Amino acid sequence: MSIKPRILMVMGTRPEIIKMAPIYYELRQRGIDPLLLHTGQHNELAMPQYEFFDIKPDYIVDLQRNHILYPEKPYNPGHDLSTLSGELLNKISELIVSASPSTVLVHGDTSSGLMGALAAFYHQVPIAHVEAGLRSHNEYNPFPEEMNRVMMARLARWHFAPTQRAQKNLLAEGIAKEKIHVVGNTIIEATRLGIERLPKYLQAAQNSEYQFLKDIIGQHEQKKIVMVTMHRRENQASNVMQITSAIKELLEKYEDMLVVWPIHPNPKIRAAIHNVIGDSADNTISRLHLLKPLSYPLFLWVMQHAWLVLTDSGGIQEESVALHIPVLILRDTTERPEVVEAGIGILAGTEKGSILHHVASFYRNPSKRESWRQVENPFGNGTAAKCICEILLAGSGSNENLPKTIAGS
Repeated sequence: MSIKPRILMVMGTRPEIIKMAPIYYELRQRGIDPLLLHTGQHNELAMPQYEFFDIKPDYIVDLQRNHILYPEKPYNPGHDLSTLSGELLNKISELIVSASPSTVLVHGDTSSGLMGALAAFYHQVPIAHVEAGLRSHNEYNPFPEEMNRVMMARLARWHFAPTQRAQKNLLAEGIAKEKIHVVGNTIIEATRLGIERLPKYLQAAQNSEYQFLKDIIGQHEQKKIVMVTMHRRENQASNVMQITSAIKELLEKYEDMLVVWPIHPNPKIRAAIHNVIGDSADNTISRLHLLKPLSYPLFLWVMQHAWLVLTDSGGIQEESVALHIPVLILRDTTERPEVVEAGIGILAGTEKGSILHHVASFYRNPSKRESWRQVENPFGNGTAAKCICEILLAGSGSNENLPKTIAGS
């Protein structure tokens, strides 16, 4: 009688929960009950995602970190990262000792992922890295995510790369080819799963947030809805001012534009946005809706109605492709160049003039946008979770018997 593997899934941020959900379900379908550790890196943003996907963490870390360690000194993002990383490493390590997993799954580029991998390494537990090999090749952009990914690659036994490009990045860093598996990106399954669950969620949703969104979109059916998100550390200084100023000018110029902007809870981002927008009640500002962070189902619902997405998020770049919504990337680099190469995204940067220019091009060339909606998804065909589970449960890392639908096979 074979012993079932004890697979520990470490996740703590909104994107991790969304992208790991398909793997969780796939393992369950195969008779494996994975252990799920929520690190607490995101709480306000994370818990609604667990509820939507009907996933209950087995373990929850109660983080005690403070965002500013020394109130009398200028804010330094390194302080917060040091505190967060230290707490995560200690508490995940304690959990690994008590849970005794046979494999630890980590995802992407977060502090939760890196510290989960490091804790597993310290206890000599094999590590599987989902969404491995993404690189911007700029160690400070995105910060600290780029170096988080690089360090995780040194620790993992299994590298689940979403694309051939990600595989090449890993090979260039000396990772053995037999440890790398090009499986596609689980965001395809996650988006599909979210869309399937959306009608039931919306039918049951009686909250004011959904009713508000339903009302504003219903009242502006003929308007071009632009969704904006921004949260990266490198955009929290002058860049947020540039981006907000661009949004304000776009609304002044295009009367048929409506902007829905869920604002990240970081107080510095909120303050910078409100400093630019001010308290004006004119028609321009009435078409700008600054919201609290949206739950994943409401986010998907708004995206489905969007004419264009402006974001600095990596995950939303992928979701835009999955939903065939053109995206302007509010960054100077991207670790997902496949979005740009596929023809559904533009690396617009953060300067006001560049953002205005690219949005204007969509107005001038409506056929361009429609052609973008027909592009093939570069992140695979929706079998990533299945492939990951087959490799993990095979134990050896061999891919001889995997489905021929793996991305890049």
